[in-house]
Amino acid sequence: MKQNAFAGLRAELGSLAPVRCIGRVATVESAVIGVTGLGGAARMGDLVRILRAGGPALGGEVILISGELVSILPDESTEGIARGDRVTLMGPAGLDPCDSWIGRVIDPFGLPLDGRPLARGDRTLPLRRSPPDPGGRGRMGARLETGMTVFNTMLPVVEGQRIGLFAGSGVGKSSLLAHFAAQMSADVVVIALVGERGRELRDFVSDALGPEGMARSVVVAATSDRSALVRRRCAWAAMTVAEHFRDQGRRVLFLADSITRFADAHREVAVAAGEQPALRGYPASTSHVVMQLCERAGPGPEGGGTITAIFTVLVAGSDMEEPVADILRGVLDGHVVLDRAIAERGRYPAIDLLRSVSRSLPGAADVSENETISAARRLLGAYDRNEVMIRAGLYSEGSDPELDRAIRAYPDLDAFLSEREAGDIENSFNRLRLILQRAGPAGRQAAPKPRAPEPAGASPRTRSGGAVALRPPGR
Repeated sequence: MKQNAFAGLRAELGSLAPVRCIGRVATVESAVIGVTGLGGAARMGDLVRILRAGGPALGGEVILISGELVSILPDESTEGIARGDRVTLMGPAGLDPCDSWIGRVIDPFGLPLDGRPLARGDRTLPLRRSPPDPGGRGRMGARLETGMTVFNTMLPVVEGQRIGLFAGSGVGKSSLLAHFAAQMSADVVVIALVGERGRELRDFVSDALGPEGMARSVVVAATSDRSALVRRRCAWAAMTVAEHFRDQGRRVLFLADSITRFADAHREVAVAAGEQPALRGYPASTSHVVMQLCERAGPGPEGGGTITAIFTVLVAGSDMEEPVADILRGVLDGHVVLDRAIAERGRYPAIDLLRSVSRSLPGAADVSENETISAARRLLGAYDRNEVMIRAGLYSEGSDPELDRAIRAYPDLDAFLSEREAGDIENSFNRLRLILQRAGPAGRQAAPKPRAPEPAGASPRTRSGGAVALRPPGR
């Protein structure tokens, strides 16, 4: 601990600069501040500190450089800023992660949100760090224990995989993330809460995570009242913390809620900088920003640590074609769809298995496990295609052996998808195999029902596929 304390002290001393560039506020237009005097020293993305004559200082970021005029987007409201106010150039944005951050709640600037002192690490990492070299990255690793049967079997998560949780608001994304944080196999968990409501932060930390989850977690939070700059920085800061632990060779679980709010924050910043909307209101740079963040997760350099990432995506009206969802589906290694209709009938997590996929399959499972997964998916698919007819009473048992098996297995399969248990992966597969065995062997024909004798002179009837077909009486 003493060594860590001195390392933090050295970092504090190293951040002090004897000389800093000073500019002056020249214009204030809406949320953007124009500053003169920094044109020769300011760089895109640099942080500044604005000293207001009538109030406390506030931070900001350089978003545009045009000749001698530097445009700055402040972290807070521009209220109280006047022409001539002093602006100090603080330099590029960075973060100093430290091992002592585990178990803590911090903001995107590395400042504590839990009321206790926070040490700094001895190395400053850039917020927008480049992803690892593609040629030197390791492969995805072994399958991870998740503490949930559906992810232990039909939607496996492997070390270094990146998946998305796609759902509308209030369908259970945050609860599912909290479960992963507490139960999923990992050395360190880093959680980015981007634009969350203020009252939910404490609920998530105290109730959803609890002491067991927080004991191995770092929570980076920017509540919904913070500026777009701070909300966008939240995801970058959390990924930087995850990279700090990955560089030590640890297995890191990165959870982000949500990438949609991260993209919305970037849109506000980009539009303020003059970029025009292109993708349903999102600027063209949104794709690059989102994909770059996702690419920073995954396996690290060969033989090093990994970042297994789970990103939540808000999809209005279950529209999987909206820009952010479409971008993420193309870059992630799988997606899980949470359906509001399933949640409304009381099954949590409300996973729509037939619309969800894990790209770690078939490699993450052996031959027997893949056959079990395929069989379960076929039965769920058969029931889903005929559900309306089944519930309306229009289906006759014995018409389709596969559909008969699906009807027998459906209640158990539906309950299986919501099980949260402490068993391992093998135990989860054994449960799934037992459900399939109870449904009967594939291709089993149901015993034909005895027919009532037909009255004399009646037209003979034949059954085909459960429907009644009439034919003319014989002569």
